Amino acid sequence: MNGVEVVDTFAEAFPIVGTRLIITAASEFWSHIAAYEFCGFATSVIACDAEAAIERALTPEQTPDGRTGISVLVFAFDRKSLESAVSNRVGQCVLTCPTTACYSGLTDSEKPEQLSVGSQLRYFGDGFQVSKKLGSRRLWRVPVMDGEFVCEDRFGTSKGVAGGNLLICGDNQANALAAAETAVNAMQPVPDSAFPFPGGIVRSGSKVGSRYKKLKASTNDAYCPTLMGSTTSALPQGTGAVYEIVIDGLTEESVRESMRAGLHAASQCDGVLQITAGNYGGKLGKYHFHLKDLI
Repeated sequence: MNGVEVVDTFAEAFPIVGTRLIITAASEFWSHIAAYEFCGFATSVIACDAEAAIERALTPEQTPDGRTGISVLVFAFDRKSLESAVSNRVGQCVLTCPTTACYSGLTDSEKPEQLSVGSQLRYFGDGFQVSKKLGSRRLWRVPVMDGEFVCEDRFGTSKGVAGGNLLICGDNQANALAAAETAVNAMQPVPDSAFPFPGGIVRSGSKVGSRYKKLKASTNDAYCPTLMGSTTSALPQGTGAVYEIVIDGLTEESVRESMRAGLHAASQCDGVLQITAGNYGGKLGKYHFHLKDLI
């Protein structure tokens, strides 16, 4: 594609449970701050309690309280783990942030299974908290030092897909990174998708297992340019750097379309030698996104 080799392989993804939060605040600055703090240390469920990323910014017309907001997607292996991660993170990173409020971003029809969030955090009000209804929504008003923290009682969930990915091989670090940045920018507008690693980009791609028994994952040596002479390398000659983009989505289609957008964008960048994807021979997950189908 555009002179870049696209390997005939597939990205292997697996089922996961996700939810969407809408975080609002008195200004765009503070809604972003709360969202950034919430998403901290949420890159991979290999070692984190959840995978989370900002989905998009919201206008006042798109939020329940008519204020500027941020949509955040959060994923975990099961609803119990997701509920714990969301309630802990909202309590520590959103409740504490000036002027914020937090609402479920999934509609009633999309949430047969729900997470208890506001109903847990209300106890911070020490008996002074009160509930209110906003249409069909039950909200909790928790008194804090700058007024009230408003949080929805329960948050909807969705069966999601985690682990869609692209590996971009460049002739040097600068070109590979520029291509990865271009790809992420092209993928961002795809709804229902998120990229949990820093800036959406992973430098430390991993493989399952390690020679050290305590580690679940270790460096993906086949894609490390500095190890081309020391291991069985999967890289084309001349590769100077590789960056991975990992995609989580609320739907299979959102992951597929994100990968498609990223593949097309990266293939147009200078210095890209090859675009491929990571899989485990079909043993990890039931979702297989073949790169040839995205061309």
